Amino acid sequence: MTLFGYDQGVFGGVIVTPDFLDTLNLNGPEATSTISTVTAIYDIGCFFGAVVAFWLGEKLGRRNTVLVGTSIMTVGAILQISAYSVAQMIVGRVIAGIGNGINTATAPVWQSETSQIKWRGKLVVIEMILNIAGFSLSNWMTYGFSFLSGPISWRFPLAFQLVFMGVLFGTTPWLPESPRWLIAHDHEDEAFQIIADLEDKDVNDPWVLTQHKEIVYAVEYERKNAVGWMDLLRGKSGAQGGTCTIRRLLLGAGTQAMQQLAGINVTSYYLPTVLISSVGLDNKLARLLAACNSVSYLLFSLIAIPNVERWGRRRLMIFGAAGQCMCYLIITILIRYTELPGYPADQAKQVASASIAFFFLYYVFFGIGWQGVPWLYPVEINSLSMRTKGAAIGTASNWIFNFMVVEITPIGIQSLGWKFYIIWTVLNASFVPIVYIFYPETADRTLEDMDRLFRENHDVLIFRHKDAISPKRPQAYVEYEKSEVRRASSVSPEALRKMSRVGQLMAMRQEPKELEVGDFEKV
Repeated sequence: MTLFGYDQGVFGGVIVTPDFLDTLNLNGPEATSTISTVTAIYDIGCFFGAVVAFWLGEKLGRRNTVLVGTSIMTVGAILQISAYSVAQMIVGRVIAGIGNGINTATAPVWQSETSQIKWRGKLVVIEMILNIAGFSLSNWMTYGFSFLSGPISWRFPLAFQLVFMGVLFGTTPWLPESPRWLIAHDHEDEAFQIIADLEDKDVNDPWVLTQHKEIVYAVEYERKNAVGWMDLLRGKSGAQGGTCTIRRLLLGAGTQAMQQLAGINVTSYYLPTVLISSVGLDNKLARLLAACNSVSYLLFSLIAIPNVERWGRRRLMIFGAAGQCMCYLIITILIRYTELPGYPADQAKQVASASIAFFFLYYVFFGIGWQGVPWLYPVEINSLSMRTKGAAIGTASNWIFNFMVVEITPIGIQSLGWKFYIIWTVLNASFVPIVYIFYPETADRTLEDMDRLFRENHDVLIFRHKDAISPKRPQAYVEYEKSEVRRASSVSPEALRKMSRVGQLMAMRQEPKELEVGDFEKV
């Protein structure tokens, strides 16, 4: 994720570098749309990479998919570093985007499927904070190299991403595969060992056996109730709604779309451009403030680590959207004075400069509420058989809306001026009721708890159900898990391990039901 953040931030500094503009012949107002396309085309590559992850993630597993994505990114990075034409730069950014799209659709799934309940949210938030660390590093890198002239001023910052790719190649092969993916693909002995290792327990521990059985149950249920892609495209989800597959896909993709429609990449890609065009700062000061802002962004994002589980996903998203709306509202009002007829120019610039504080504050709210949760939520909300597909659809939604925002921002600032910021004010305001009404809480739940929620509750207006929106795990789920652990402890571990397999369960029953001790006595 540090590589993702670095990649996201570095090009914003590159596109205001004189040698880059001269080399690719992108000087002047008439080149604005071309610069937008060169910048945004990366997100199209990311979109297609996320789509590829539909198939690749289930075929190769989480670990190998990340290695494939990193290999593709390396090729794209080399093409960008060596570019002397717009065409080569576009090809390089598309290829790098494909690799990044594969990785960003896979990494959150892998992270969530190998995490304890109490750590799952925190670890994904930490993952995204590393994204911000990469973003901050890219801002300081481009600021430092802005004092140099010639090709090194932009080629070296682009080349530095190869360092992160080397780290991924060196560490990923040693990480454990997802036990949920292993069980779904009939590698159950390895899954037992990984679950035990992740929890620091013996493979015959009742808790390990119970967790394995819960995953097996979810695999079996989904195989019987999962919806095919053609049915999804036709809007069908089974005779009785099954596991609410379409609804869960839309909820997960919705968080990713809202993250981009909150306006974060108006500033992540273009903050130096925004500060130069809308506020009237010079190039060096705009770069410096963008770099300082990235540090503030990083520090305040740390607040989300202890609170993503304590406050829950819903509260963080509602809090963040409300704060972001307020910031964009004030930014809109202040920048309005730069274009107000008859308003003294020196005072107009001072008033517009006050908006810088609210650009900084916007990042505070975004870092706390919307940086990590949208990457975590699609993984938690979707069922096992749809988890890779759901995360990929969510990531694809993120990238296609990212492309839209990045493509329109320079043109919007040039054409609409201060009115451009009204769009993001209104959108952020709309997210508060959307999250409150439709989004269930996923904090402090196992991934199998969410399967149970959607099997038992098909009400779209989720705010009416207390257990569905509580940041604490419902007591009924806690009691059920305790009873399953007690039951597992009363059965021979060897018998339980033999029975707790997808093939055995599917052979013994036509409809999913709770395993009884008597079932194991048949072995």
